[in-house]
Amino acid sequence: MSAVRRAGRLRYVGVAVIVVYCLAPFYWMAVSAFRRPTDQFSLSPLPHPWSVANFTAVFKPDVGFGRSLLNSIVVAGTTTGLTLLVGTLAAYTLARLEFRFKTAAAAVIIATSMFPGISLIVPLLKLFTNIGWINTYQAMILPSLSFVLPLAVWNLSTFFRQMPKELEQAAMVDGCTRGQAFWKVIVPLAAPGIFTTAIIAFIAAWNEFIIALSMVNDRSMQTATVAISRFTGAYGFDQPFGTQMAAGVIVTVPLVVMVLLFQRRIIAGLTAGGVK
Repeated sequence: MSAVRRAGRLRYVGVAVIVVYCLAPFYWMAVSAFRRPTDQFSLSPLPHPWSVANFTAVFKPDVGFGRSLLNSIVVAGTTTGLTLLVGTLAAYTLARLEFRFKTAAAAVIIATSMFPGISLIVPLLKLFTNIGWINTYQAMILPSLSFVLPLAVWNLSTFFRQMPKELEQAAMVDGCTRGQAFWKVIVPLAAPGIFTTAIIAFIAAWNEFIIALSMVNDRSMQTATVAISRFTGAYGFDQPFGTQMAAGVIVTVPLVVMVLLFQRRIIAGLTAGGVK
């Protein structure tokens, strides 16, 4: 066997190992979600028999998981929208404009992403308690925005730097202001990078847990991730493993489907700007 063929097979083996390692937890979660509540501790590779009892239990009115999903959509969607609006303007400013303390501003933006979230919970909790923001959407959106925004600014500023400056210059020669050149020329051309940033920001906000857990104690305002952690069983004295697995599948599947549908755009956005 030639060295090239052996290297090719080893590459496929490595990819297969990574795929199995990444998908095994989700596979077991899906299998457990389709087991009957009495079969949760079974070790069979597939449910026998298949059951949707756990999914039915998740959406019982007294569980309130539907409202939690809606809260997650509101928080993640609003966070993503604000991240794109503020992040795109900030990234373009850092990439194209010259001003005093530009390097310091970029350093501060990146430094904010290095703080562990748990270290900010106590001061944020005290602040939001004093201003009456506990059990509100903004108490979850603004902290999430502070964690997602630096990544968006860093990603988009790198993307904007690789775009030729002649694009804005040509637009301004034709009569556009810098702002018009940005919105009418640069933003449409930067769509792959912006789209990728939007997906990353949405996933990060959708999966956020510690902030939503700390800032909300009203059951009607909790997000899906918090609701899953607080399941106490939907069948009386049963263990809530089945309903937790079903809820986990419901929360995870939209993200998986979104990534699969837009994987080409995501890859294009991550690689665009890498070469002039």
